[in-house]
Amino acid sequence: MNTRLLLLAALAASASFAAPAAPALADHHREAGDPPLAAASVGTLDLATAYVAVKAAIEKCEQMGVKMNIAVVDAGANLVAFARMDGAWLGSTDIAVRKAKTARFFDMPTGDIGELSQPGGPLYEIESSNGGLITFPGGVPIRNADGAVIGAIGVSGSTVEDDHEVAMAGLGAVQPEQPEDGG
Repeated sequence: MNTRLLLLAALAASASFAAPAAPALADHHREAGDPPLAAASVGTLDLATAYVAVKAAIEKCEQMGVKMNIAVVDAGANLVAFARMDGAWLGSTDIAVRKAKTARFFDMPTGDIGELSQPGGPLYEIESSNGGLITFPGGVPIRNADGAVIGAIGVSGSTVEDDHEVAMAGLGAVQPEQPEDGG
């Protein structure tokens, strides 16, 4: 028992001395006058922002008279928010998530990927990679004010044209300056 206590005390003491060494080692390889190390400030997609996108997408669906599934992922393609409107197709839930992930994986609208993945195209058959990508319209990346991709929105449940229109409405609520209307 005493041996275990001594071992734990030794580990705790060494850990307390090791932690401050990491920044010192990192600074050792830096030039004099370099700014201090800090995480890049590019903005993130948080839950509140994701909800704003989902709410705007739902409002657009209601205006159009369609029932959709809406997914928002963060920069790591992790699901942040999801809504399945009453009456939306169950089969479209996974499609909405995959559209959002596909848009984030490639940082472009899924419709654009669809055009590139046609027979003879540079991305032909890419939809069979990465656990199944979705290469038709309805997924668009979300960028911060600096232009960095911080997430994506994916929508499914109607025609691909409707899906894309609803995704763009969600995007417009969180990214007022939108790129050209890619698919």
